[in-house]
Amino acid sequence: MTGTTSAELHQRYRAVLPSYVKPLYAEPISIERGRGSYVWDVEGNRYLDFFGGVLTTMVGHNNPVVTGAIQSQAAKVLHTSTLYLCEPMIELAEEIAALSGIPDARVFFTTSGTEANDTAILLATSFRRSNEVLALRNSYHGRSFTAQALTSHSSWSSTAISGLSVSFVHGPYRLRSPFRHLDDDGFTEACTEDLRQVIDMMTTGNAACLIAEPIQGVGGFATPPDGFFGSLHKVLANRGILFVSDEVQTGWGRTGEHFWGYQAHDMVPDMLTFAKGVGNGITLAGIVARAEIMDTISALSFSTFGGNPLSAAAGLATLRYVRERDLQGNALRMGTRLRDRLLPVVERTPWIAELRGKGLMQAIEMVQPGSIQPDAGRATDLLEGCKRRGLLVGKGGLYGNAIRITPMLDVAEAEIDEGVTAIVETIQQMDREV
Repeated sequence: MTGTTSAELHQRYRAVLPSYVKPLYAEPISIERGRGSYVWDVEGNRYLDFFGGVLTTMVGHNNPVVTGAIQSQAAKVLHTSTLYLCEPMIELAEEIAALSGIPDARVFFTTSGTEANDTAILLATSFRRSNEVLALRNSYHGRSFTAQALTSHSSWSSTAISGLSVSFVHGPYRLRSPFRHLDDDGFTEACTEDLRQVIDMMTTGNAACLIAEPIQGVGGFATPPDGFFGSLHKVLANRGILFVSDEVQTGWGRTGEHFWGYQAHDMVPDMLTFAKGVGNGITLAGIVARAEIMDTISALSFSTFGGNPLSAAAGLATLRYVRERDLQGNALRMGTRLRDRLLPVVERTPWIAELRGKGLMQAIEMVQPGSIQPDAGRATDLLEGCKRRGLLVGKGGLYGNAIRITPMLDVAEAEIDEGVTAIVETIQQMDREV
């Protein structure tokens, strides 16, 4: 609408959307258009986007390859459902199955990561004939009734009511773990022993699965030592318990080192879920599982919108763009550049506890100086200060005290440097004000 401002849109937003849906900034912005790593609001202000709509715009706004594929498919047919033979859906499923690393893989498409995780739990509980599920502390797996039962994150938990019996295991959020004083091997073994005790003390021994994010997203990019999940997986496999890797945020090469987050841990999951970046903004998600697990559902079922022609075309274009241009390699190089330039200021700032993450998935956690007491106020100040300098980042963490930094996978060196400058200048100004 011509002449509409962000302030006017915010008034309308508040009048019609539920109170629990909140925009990110004190003065919210409306993104009108984007190109590459940049977006413009309705007032014409330009921002460097280092959040991508929560890691969803993965290869740049208005990417001509992806946009062209969407436009071409839109001119043919938008929707058919899984009741018909949709070639883009089948082709995308073939490529994802081959990349998954899961043997005899089958792929089911959904419309969101929440729905994908919901499906994973349906499959696991049906396959194992058990309603007992294991998850990690500080986890987030979606907003559905089922996914909320798996969430161990009070600010994101809307209900504790569930038909599942969920037990939570110590996970990768090391800063606040009782095992934080241990080295990598000791930390991994302590969490593995905790898993053994949880299974022995809190379940019948017949749990359906453990679901885990290789790097915890909403949890502020809590990152375990390499091999961590391989150690947990051995305990699970010995008991026949399935492992579900929630790759909604870690998938498609974002960590730089691997295509999937689980690949840092010397194991292969029984199932993995994906969403967000694969469609570069188009609604696309799904689950990959071994055929024997996927086929445990014998009732009639289909997906109305999952894998629709438009989403599948976007997914194919995005996936091929990532692979043909080695954007996983770029994530490693640019993630290293980002981390190396942020680390000096992080190390000399007493109210920053740590910089953590992998590749283009980095987070800074704010605390009270000289302690690990969370400081959500400073995180908000850093978020707002970056915005004033033309940089969009995200927020997360158990206490809302972590800043999440997730540039596009095809981000350029100059863009990394521009973003780092905005972050460092904001930190320096906050120090001067203190």
